[in-house]
Amino acid sequence: MVEAIEIAGRRIGPGYPCFIIAEAGVNHNGDVDLAKRLVDISREVGADAVKFQTWITEKLILPDAAMAEYQQQNIGIEQSQSEMLKRMELSYEQYREIKAYADQQEILFFSTPDEEDSADFLDELGVLLFKIGSGEVTNLPLIRHVARMHKPIILSTGMSSLGDVEAAVRVMEETSENRLILLHCVSSYPSIPSDSNLRAMDTMSVAFGYPVGFSDHTMGYEVTLAAVARGACVIEKHLTLDRKMTGPDHRASLNPDEFAAMVRAIRTIESALGDGIKQPTLAELEVKKVVQKTIVTTKTVRVGETITLSDLTLKRSSGGLSPRYLEFIIGRKMRIDVAVNQTISLNMLE
Repeated sequence: MVEAIEIAGRRIGPGYPCFIIAEAGVNHNGDVDLAKRLVDISREVGADAVKFQTWITEKLILPDAAMAEYQQQNIGIEQSQSEMLKRMELSYEQYREIKAYADQQEILFFSTPDEEDSADFLDELGVLLFKIGSGEVTNLPLIRHVARMHKPIILSTGMSSLGDVEAAVRVMEETSENRLILLHCVSSYPSIPSDSNLRAMDTMSVAFGYPVGFSDHTMGYEVTLAAVARGACVIEKHLTLDRKMTGPDHRASLNPDEFAAMVRAIRTIESALGDGIKQPTLAELEVKKVVQKTIVTTKTVRVGETITLSDLTLKRSSGGLSPRYLEFIIGRKMRIDVAVNQTISLNMLE
């Protein structure tokens, strides 16, 4: 059985409201004021948390490392991945400013550390949870380092096999209190719906017994909603001011109006899932009174007469016995005279 975990007073797991993360990521383009605006928007659109990415470029990447193809396409300029990341890097002091601003705006701030020094900084900053990005699933030293901080961890699993995830989970279980959430993810920006493989959420839930969610990089949010309907406990989706902005992730992001619409749709889907007990709703009980058929007579049946099938039929009425009592009534005798087209009740029978 999958047990919920608690983050900032919120229970996250099956049966609890979906935890919605606005992934600001690098969509601030290295501008702290834009980062604060993304904090504002995250709160306005109804997200439960806003997440960034924290790194020191020189500790993360070699100077000549090439950009991924999607980064080249989305940015549209010739440069190394190191140059791109340096341009978007925010300092630790800027993250202190953003974290304080998020606290002021009363929205949960956290971030993905891409190397150990940034993880130490975020821990010192007082984040209440960590996110390990898909690119670090096989980086067991970083995972072990973060797990030793004894805070909840969200592990994104893009580009990973089940065996990769198992190795990462084992390291966390050896080191922390097992407050872990796994996110299924397709690390392509944007990804295509047919690559989403949402059933992998079920696989990870059964294999590891932790709450599972979905980090969605498809265009729009139809696949996001499908993941919620399938049981995702956490949803992470990129948020941008404008998809036409220059940067690697803007194209695979939602604008504020779209994100707000997604949040509303998620909450609607949650309310529609219900408790799983098959029973009529209160609204249906009113309809049931006038649309379900009851047992009525086809002719006058006199007192003492034995009731036959031909004496009865089924019609809609404002009361009377359900058709399930038909076989019980046949062969019984009437205690009173009953006219044609009258409903039958048990007190009419001997």
